[in-house]
Amino acid sequence: MQTIKQMLFSGWSIMRLLRLILGTIIGIQAIEQHDSLSGLVAAFFLFQAITNTGCCGAQGCNVPTTIKKDASTEDVSYEEIK
Repeated sequence: MQTIKQMLFSGWSIMRLLRLILGTIIGIQAIEQHDSLSGLVAAFFLFQAITNTGCCGAQGCNVPTTIKKDASTEDVSYEEIK
């Protein structure tokens, strides 16, 4: 389990900054307009920015960057069947 300090200050990307900016802007508008639905949307974006999660969970939609080298490539012999 990550500590709060590690969760808040590591792994910042463009999408995480975008979520933070959108959540802040929508939150300010929700307060000015007294709109609870916009407040929920802002809370959702801010939660995603703070915890570094997306809609699929903690990095659930990302493609893994490491390549597994466990698979061995051996010569395959074929037998012709008539």
